[in-house]
Amino acid sequence: MAIAAASTSHWQTALSTFVVAIFTYLVTPPTVSPTYGLESTTPLRSDEFLATITGATGVPFIEGNRITFLNNGDEFYPAMLKAISQARSSITIEAYIYWAGEIGQQFADAIAERALAGVDVKILLDAVGSSTIGDEILKILQESGCQVRWYNKMFWRTIGRFNNRTHRKSLIIDGSLAFTGGAGIADHWLGNAEDPKHWRDVQIRLEGPGAVPLQTGFVQNWLATTGEIVTGRRYFPKAESVGPIAVQTIMSSPAGGSSAVRTMYYVSIVSAQRKLYIANAYFIPDESAVDILVSARKRGVDVKLMLSGIHNDMKLARYGGIHLYGRLLEAGVEIYEYNRTMLHQKTMVVDGIWSTVGTTNFDNRSFALHEESNVCTYDTRLAERLEQIFFEDLAACVQVNLEGWKRRGMLTKIRGAAALFLKDQL
Repeated sequence: MAIAAASTSHWQTALSTFVVAIFTYLVTPPTVSPTYGLESTTPLRSDEFLATITGATGVPFIEGNRITFLNNGDEFYPAMLKAISQARSSITIEAYIYWAGEIGQQFADAIAERALAGVDVKILLDAVGSSTIGDEILKILQESGCQVRWYNKMFWRTIGRFNNRTHRKSLIIDGSLAFTGGAGIADHWLGNAEDPKHWRDVQIRLEGPGAVPLQTGFVQNWLATTGEIVTGRRYFPKAESVGPIAVQTIMSSPAGGSSAVRTMYYVSIVSAQRKLYIANAYFIPDESAVDILVSARKRGVDVKLMLSGIHNDMKLARYGGIHLYGRLLEAGVEIYEYNRTMLHQKTMVVDGIWSTVGTTNFDNRSFALHEESNVCTYDTRLAERLEQIFFEDLAACVQVNLEGWKRRGMLTKIRGAAALFLKDQL
């Protein structure tokens, strides 16, 4: 239309249609939500489920790992800093958020000390999410010999990929010890979620061969950013078994044409038989996701969703999620809003045996636009621990009921409808 208008000298029409065309091109997600194959046919507590989840995601299970769940900054930051201080060959970081502040300074000092001691350090920061890291931290890192690069800087030549951000939060030590989860490096993750200034989050500490896919994800994005192939024992040591846990470490990217993490979530939900507990910061399910959650409840699954409540750093996403509560509540899905502070973890535990912790929000932005990572396990002990964490957090929640949802104010309804108009970008 723009070309046709320009050829007839209708320049205003040409310009406006050209702008609309560019906008449509930029916001159209590169992946689509599954529509078919979402029937409940494979019980989660069966060998068929493990074969299905492996085949559907294309990600194998890796034996020989140790895993620990870490609650809030009081637990995960000391563990991460200790691991950095013990690094002997390499440190790699892929971070959506690394901001200036107290904890950012602590990480910079710890990393710089290791770099000066001869450890190879490569840090890949998202050009949007980490733009407030500050000159002081960058100077410390760079002067100590760390390589710091920016993922997907915004240039005209990258206009088609502006929306592709690395939302991963990975710290990998010596190629065999990794941390990932919802938390970046910023002061609002300090503390123990005691008030609105200190966010609630969960990280996972993964030691063993299961850390390799996180390193691989880093290396692939490092190559795309810098043109450098990362190889050698410093980054990929010989894999050795250190524990009894098999993990599925999923690296999801829109470059693949489909979201492996979305596939994992949806297959897990349709396979649930007894209980399904999801905690997620930004919950804007598409129609297929709503359908399978409703179907799970109808076949008798205890479905509980724990979502960010009044303390939410993305109000538009919150209103969009609220707008979609109706069908879920009508089906008997229990929805809880966490109101002590910002709930930011991304966890799911199913049927007391399947659990996942990662960086992925339950929205289109994570499923279709971002680089993400999730660590999954099929282990009753770990699932029980994640369930315990879930129910402990319920004490800080308010349950949403259908009648209360129906009585929400007109302004909330308008904001929700507006948010859903942009749901592909939320």
